[in-house]
Amino acid sequence: MTWTIEAIVRASIVLVAGIAVAALLRRHRAALRHAVLAGAIFGSAIVPAGRLLPAVTLHVPSLSSPIRNPAKTGIAAVPSSAERTVATAAATTHVSAWTLVWFAGFSMMAALLVLDVMRLRRVAAAAQPLHDRRWIARVDGLRTTFGITRRVPLLLTTTRDTLATSGFLRPRVLLPSDAASWSDERIAIVLSHELAHVRRGDWAIQIAAEVVRAACWFNPLTWMACTRLRRESEHACDDVVVGSGIPPADYAAHLLDIARTCRQSARPGSAMTMARPSTLHRRIAVMLNRHIDHRPIAPRRMAWAAVLVFAAMVSVVAIQAKQSGPAPLSGTVYDATGAVLPGVTLVLRDATGAQQTSTSDRSGHFEFSTVAPGGYRMTISAPGFRTLDAQFELKAPQDWDRSITLQVGNLQETITVSAERFGGAPPVVPGAQPVRVGGDIRPPMKTLDVRPVYPPEMRAAGREGVVPLEAIIRPDGTVGSVRVLSADVHPDFAIAAVDAVRQWRFTPTLLNGKPVEVVMNVSISFKLAD
Repeated sequence: MTWTIEAIVRASIVLVAGIAVAALLRRHRAALRHAVLAGAIFGSAIVPAGRLLPAVTLHVPSLSSPIRNPAKTGIAAVPSSAERTVATAAATTHVSAWTLVWFAGFSMMAALLVLDVMRLRRVAAAAQPLHDRRWIARVDGLRTTFGITRRVPLLLTTTRDTLATSGFLRPRVLLPSDAASWSDERIAIVLSHELAHVRRGDWAIQIAAEVVRAACWFNPLTWMACTRLRRESEHACDDVVVGSGIPPADYAAHLLDIARTCRQSARPGSAMTMARPSTLHRRIAVMLNRHIDHRPIAPRRMAWAAVLVFAAMVSVVAIQAKQSGPAPLSGTVYDATGAVLPGVTLVLRDATGAQQTSTSDRSGHFEFSTVAPGGYRMTISAPGFRTLDAQFELKAPQDWDRSITLQVGNLQETITVSAERFGGAPPVVPGAQPVRVGGDIRPPMKTLDVRPVYPPEMRAAGREGVVPLEAIIRPDGTVGSVRVLSADVHPDFAIAAVDAVRQWRFTPTLLNGKPVEVVMNVSISFKLAD
């Protein structure tokens, strides 16, 4: 699991926990549910910074028993250098693509949020201060009751559909254009609700949550939590109004009447809107439910609740599973057919260069004792097989059990084609000899040898050369593709060498009794005798 996926999973766990706890508290105070959701959202936001926090280590037992059958396990074999390079390139491409997609989504969400806040500021800039004595007297009295020391301006907008609170350091209440004609009861209800938002700091909390949603736009749990956070903030302010002595039925009637004039969708979403039609039905049902606790929570207690929830979420982020101390590193070596390979030499090196050596036994099993977590380099070699040179990290418990598959190695054949200079005896071309390989491989034997012919033009010009070739011996012993491995070869020499090698025939190469394809390296030297 990559760090990105791990962070998304951890953040989702935090959000699910917060949403679930808030649902379990549905009959408790709305302010408590709001604190839980806020802690979950901000707790999920610190997951990408989880590696900067002190890790709480959970010690788990190591797994030291070997895995015998790679076909029945999900543990990958140690990769070769080429495989590791390809995997790294693929991972880098994947990460780059994901980064571009995330940045595009975040940019769009952040731009929408900025435009929304700017639109709210334009509405406030076009509004006029409200100097009505009834409103001023009521807001001053509620500020004293709620313990709000900051001045809260009342702004009369130019439309009838704006009723909201915005701002943190300099909060303000935006009122519809006909607010001056409202009754004293409605003034008390509206200001109690809006100043409750100011005292609770709901605008700043909601804006911060929207920033988290912009960063985690791909996670539907973040959208769900932010939507419920806004809804619970309205419920909490409703509890304040009902707790001030206003009958719930009268409060519901005023909300319905206000909502009739606030149906337009031009209101900025970044404001704390009192009569949002989409949530009004549920709010009225909740405030009229006598089985729900509507008593408000003191700001200090609510802050402590949010801190405790946030601390719980941080602990989830900081927990990391770790191997409990050094443990044996073991596994089994297989060939390409799935058979075990005894006598394979394995060399393990740590970051300091210290090394351990192990050899697989008759069952293919190997073991290094007391290997601590960290990064390592392992070299695996056996006669007749390609040498693996792999780097890996021991971190999770399953990393201490490894399955390794070796591929059949390359055959090597060297041929010298000699020719006397003009006037000498005919050239003598020695026969090619197959290379010996060990292990469970039966090497191929050449059954048809065609000698390369020294190109007459090159002989006449007195030129010499060496042609390195790579040939594929098919399972039936015929030669498949042949390619020249160097560009510094005259075409006449290359053609003569390739034409000869293509005609060679071998007995099948057997790996555990089964014919397999094998790579053969050939070096043909064209030399002139003095």
